[in-house]
Amino acid sequence: MEENVLELRHICKYFPGIKANDDISLTLRKGEIHALLGENGAGKSTLMSMVSGLYQPDSGEILLNGEKVSIKDPHEACKLGIGMVHQHFMLVGVFSALENIILGEEPTGLFGYIKPVEAREKLESLCEKYNFHIDLDEKIDDMSVGEQQKVEILKMLFRDSNILIFDEPTAVLTPQEIDDLMISMKNLAKEGKSILFISHKLNEIMAVSDRVSVLRKGRCVKTLETKDTTEEELSRLMVGRDVQLVVQKTEAKPGPDVLTIRNLTVFNQEKGKDTVNNVSLSVRQGEIVCLAGIEGNGQSDLIYALTGICKAKSGEIILHNVKNPRFSEKKKEEREKAGEEYEEDPYTDVHLEKLSIRERALAGLSHIPEDRHKYGLALDFSLQDNLVLQRYFKKPFSFFGIRSKKAIREYAQKLIDQYDIRSSLGANTTVRSMSGGNQQKAIIGRQLDLGAPLLIAVSLTRGLDVGAIEKIHHQLIESRDSGKAVLLVSLELEEVMNLSDRILVMHNGKIVANLNPKKTTVEEIGLYMSGAKVQEGLGE
Repeated sequence: MEENVLELRHICKYFPGIKANDDISLTLRKGEIHALLGENGAGKSTLMSMVSGLYQPDSGEILLNGEKVSIKDPHEACKLGIGMVHQHFMLVGVFSALENIILGEEPTGLFGYIKPVEAREKLESLCEKYNFHIDLDEKIDDMSVGEQQKVEILKMLFRDSNILIFDEPTAVLTPQEIDDLMISMKNLAKEGKSILFISHKLNEIMAVSDRVSVLRKGRCVKTLETKDTTEEELSRLMVGRDVQLVVQKTEAKPGPDVLTIRNLTVFNQEKGKDTVNNVSLSVRQGEIVCLAGIEGNGQSDLIYALTGICKAKSGEIILHNVKNPRFSEKKKEEREKAGEEYEEDPYTDVHLEKLSIRERALAGLSHIPEDRHKYGLALDFSLQDNLVLQRYFKKPFSFFGIRSKKAIREYAQKLIDQYDIRSSLGANTTVRSMSGGNQQKAIIGRQLDLGAPLLIAVSLTRGLDVGAIEKIHHQLIESRDSGKAVLLVSLELEEVMNLSDRILVMHNGKIVANLNPKKTTVEEIGLYMSGAKVQEGLGE
């Protein structure tokens, strides 16, 4: 009989208006990778938060090595040998990687003095063992999202945890980093570590797990041996229906250019160098252009320059034939009455590099950001207020500066229903309390519903379940077919291949390939991403 290191019996957890976990029972064996699969808001993270001491169950029992335990807080969980990498990072931005990792577990010597050398040696050994290339002295605020994820994993490994909980650990990693993590997880399991692995990615679950438990609407509907199931069966158990795993779309019929970028260079002050080097590209009406590349090769700074989060050093960013955000009918009438000329046209080619973030949005740029917490949401606002963030000052949501709560509530409910955004208190839910997947659906719904001529989407489906991904992909194709231009930045090569009409590959701040998805392969894209290959005439 195989040894159970962790057993959950009839676990229930309630929040206002919702039963997050409803009579859940499951076991974790020694040396096993046990996957948890479920829709956004199915209760996976809540369940694991109880195992890691963030929450306590309202009823039910947790047994560790056959003995009943009460895990009152994360420190207690740590003492019991349980560690968790959270979906939303638990890091101090102004501290270095090393300081974050040892925080609360600082190795001390005589008279309580901290011994950083001992900690550094252990961490360097872990980095080498698991192939994590990070600067331990770099501040978290200066790190990429992928590097921050590695710090979270190292925090757990540094504490010698025997039960390791990974909550969506690959959501921010490149394909190569995901492969490395999968190898590391298997090695940890071989060493006797027991792993609970939360993921929406069916291919990862099939590749790395020994067993999988499927959660739906707060209940565990089935636990299966991974070798005895299929992706199709798991997706059906997860959402309660058959899911189309392959994107269905017709041939694109591109129109004129909507976005033109000419010789764009972006200087990154933190890195002290140009991270985008003389980049030129275009996106046409009715097409999806995917920008692929390994994280840290300039994609983020390119998008920041396009959306106004940072300034471009040089170059032009032109949005063609859109509403001029600086045009005013009132000013035009006043000038004409005074016999003066009014130079602004209602529709024109707009140079985005000269506009503020709000003016870019008014001109017709919609942005789904990479970091949803930093740039996509007001976390302590309600869901309904977040859904009108770019429209709250317009009719019907505002009249003469007075908000219409009825109009805001009705509009929010429409998007909640359309995009299946799940939360405890509906439109009145504080966004911070929502699951990551439902936060992402809120941003996607808000930005797609703007109907802007240009949509820039970064890591569009990160953290979404297969049912939500199917729906979002369908809506993105509908947006393309209605004549919208889409610039999609994704680390998911399968998504890039399925959705794109053209693929641009970025390496070291330059466009190194312009590819037809029907005439290339994932392997070829990988070569361009790594810099091993450059198309003639590009990347110079």
